[in-house]
Amino acid sequence: MNQVARRIGKSLALVLPVVLVLSGTLAVTRVPWATSASEAQVLTASHQKETATARSAPQEVLRRRLLGEVQQKNPGVALTHLQREMAERPSLAQYCGSIARSLGRAAVAKYGSVHRAQAWSRPVCDTAFATGVASVG
Repeated sequence: MNQVARRIGKSLALVLPVVLVLSGTLAVTRVPWATSASEAQVLTASHQKETATARSAPQEVLRRRLLGEVQQKNPGVALTHLQREMAERPSLAQYCGSIARSLGRAAVAKYGSVHRAQAWSRPVCDTAFATGVASVG
């Protein structure tokens, strides 16, 4: 009797997790997001991957935010925030030069003059901001 109970217990220990995983997977593969059945969307692993890749990379989010600061405030504010971000998130350091050059080009576009844009230059990412300003002029 004891051996039979062990055998049943082992069988359940192997089969039960598989059944639970499959039933859970089947329960969430179709999720109607729309109100009508014809507009229902299917939530799948591939859909989640597409959504994740559609999100912007962290450096692009930072670039857009700083370019907005150049337009709304001034390049000095954006360069200060760029320097702070590089100190706080060293993983973005490889993009620092590219972002600073973009800020330099945006400063020229805002002020219309290389000389006025260059006045905001700071020692962030070496001379990348100045290079961006000079590339336009």
